Amino acid sequence: MLDRPVESRPPSEKRPQLRTPAPVASPIEPEGMTVTALLAALRRRRWVLILCALLFPIAAFVAAKQLTPRYTASATVMFEPTDYAARELQSILRDETTTDAVLASQIEVIRSLSVARRVVRQFNLTNNEEFFWWVGESKRAESPVYRLRDALARRLGAISPSLSELVAPEPVAPRPPEERAEIAAAEALRDKMKVEVVRNSRVLNLGFTSENPRLAADIANLTAELYISDQLETKFNAVRRANEWLDSRVAQLRQELGQTENRIAELRTTSGLTRGVSAGLSTEQVSRINTDLVEARNQLAAAEARLAAARSGGGTDMTAIGASGLVQQRAALSTARSELERLSATLGSNHPDVRAARSRVQDLERGVGAESGRVVQALDAEARAARARVGSLETALKSTEARVNQSQTAEIQVAALEREAEASRTLLRAVLERSQQTVAQTAIEKPDARILSPATIPAMPSFPKTMLMVAAAGILGVLFGLLIIWFLEQADSTLRSGEEIRAGLGLPCLALVPMLRRGLLGRHRVEDYVVRKPLSPFAESMRTLRAALWLGSEPPRVVVITAARPGEGKTTTAVALARSAAMNGERVLLIDCDVRQPSLGRVFRCEGAPGVTDLLLGQAVLERIIRRDHLSSLDYIPAGAAEIHSLGLFMSEAMAGLLDRVRRDYDLIVLDAPPALAMADARVVARLADATLLCVRWRDTPRSVVRNSLGLLEEAHARVVGAALTQVDAKVHGRSGYADAEVYHPRYGGYFRE
Repeated sequence: MLDRPVESRPPSEKRPQLRTPAPVASPIEPEGMTVTALLAALRRRRWVLILCALLFPIAAFVAAKQLTPRYTASATVMFEPTDYAARELQSILRDETTTDAVLASQIEVIRSLSVARRVVRQFNLTNNEEFFWWVGESKRAESPVYRLRDALARRLGAISPSLSELVAPEPVAPRPPEERAEIAAAEALRDKMKVEVVRNSRVLNLGFTSENPRLAADIANLTAELYISDQLETKFNAVRRANEWLDSRVAQLRQELGQTENRIAELRTTSGLTRGVSAGLSTEQVSRINTDLVEARNQLAAAEARLAAARSGGGTDMTAIGASGLVQQRAALSTARSELERLSATLGSNHPDVRAARSRVQDLERGVGAESGRVVQALDAEARAARARVGSLETALKSTEARVNQSQTAEIQVAALEREAEASRTLLRAVLERSQQTVAQTAIEKPDARILSPATIPAMPSFPKTMLMVAAAGILGVLFGLLIIWFLEQADSTLRSGEEIRAGLGLPCLALVPMLRRGLLGRHRVEDYVVRKPLSPFAESMRTLRAALWLGSEPPRVVVITAARPGEGKTTTAVALARSAAMNGERVLLIDCDVRQPSLGRVFRCEGAPGVTDLLLGQAVLERIIRRDHLSSLDYIPAGAAEIHSLGLFMSEAMAGLLDRVRRDYDLIVLDAPPALAMADARVVARLADATLLCVRWRDTPRSVVRNSLGLLEEAHARVVGAALTQVDAKVHGRSGYADAEVYHPRYGGYFRE
């Protein structure tokens, strides 16, 4: 049935007054990411988390299967240093306390380059690609790709050398010298070897990793054996060097002892020493000669005294010196002189008695003189004899003393040599004893370490650990999924619930308009669904929207429904709201104010019919442009003819008069306005209306766009009473965790009929 015009009521001559815009509440700051909000975000984007939690382990499993497996074989060695009894060996192989430094040194010994090179030679690892890089180079030269590129480069060489160089493969590096190859393989082997000390013990764990499990076990065991054999060989070498040194020392000591004994014999022979006799005889001779010398010196002194007395004259007792005759002669001479003096004094000097007496005195004096000369000569001879004897004794004493001193010096030298010889004998005996001990030590020598458990062929690869990698990848996937969800939440600037409408825009969310999918619509159109399914959630959302408008402090009669941009569902919301209100018994008028892209003509199938633009231009009357909906009691006015100057029409007196005229005839007038962000028509129409409803597409329109359009409406003094979230996916929103998602819970299923 075609829509038909409706008779209009008489117009009023009074112009409507512009309403004061209601203040828009400031946006509410969000409280932050609470646990509930976090769980809600996880619930909304659970597929991102599930996808990451599945993809990461699958990728890790595939990557692990692509990796070459490696096997680790382990052998354990106990480090037990032995003690040495011989002091000489302790100076060579000193037993130190087992400290961390000692164990670390043993680890470096095991991982030494010399041990690694012997292992390389034992297993010929220079021809193993795992240990020597050149093997891979040689295989690359034998690959078909290399041969093909090489042949192609040779053919292109005659045409274009530059193109030939571009196609030519990288030349194969020449094989290094054998020694460098061995060292390179040994370094690679050391990198694959790991030696650790078992905590709080002296046990060394020797592990080796290789792509070949048997080779890993063989290398681990051979390395442990080489370490122990090297220890034993080191000890044998040390003992051998000690024996050689001790033998050379014994020979040296024996030679020195022989030389000392020969010097003692020679010294005794040259000095004429006889043990225990020579020293005593020499001392006795010196004592006897000293006695004789003293006596001779006394005799010499007495003789010289007598000689002196004899030479001095009569004052000395000549009898004491053995000259009694001279004494008598001197006594007679004294008597004769006395007689001469008496006679001279009595008789005079010329008396014959006096001359006779004088002659007798002279005779006596000549006799005394002769006798005195004889005595002096005798005494002088005696003194010379005494002096000669003293000189002889002194010469004998000096000679004897010289011999005694020489003998004593020889004795001292002999004693020193004998002590030296005795020390050499003692040292020789000690060295001989140590030499015997070292010879015995060679027979009982043992290494400082022993193998506790040899390495066995590993049954499972140590790398890659597939399950561990999968588990770690799963954890990483979950963390990455959480990170992606966080980024998506931060990057998602759309509005997803009434809470975000209130928090982000400061507007109440008047209704959540669910999305109607094709399967649910069937043969019905979206605009007709509120009539066809009056008990559906969609129809209930329209009733909720109408109730929110009616329950305000000033229930509006003229409501503008607009959006920030096209495609927000504003026309569908306007038609559904108007039909729902009409079905509730209200007198409702729907006016299409989007004259550039009119939609009511398509919805109500009246394209090309005169409408609001014709009325405002004065080309039609109101009674001819008002039409009745064929599904409800709704009246509507289409947009009419397209007019590029629609803004001027809406700002005209005719538009204000139209609204004032229809305000008296209808309970609710719904104006379907164009998008407010790009079109100025919406702001003008919103300024004329009692209230403005902003439609926001759920999870599609950015907040910045909505805020911008809301700011434009506020600048136009529009009374924005709230917003409606349109095209809400009921299932998705029902699982989002927001408070307003409760309306989609299955517990309310009994209230609705689809």
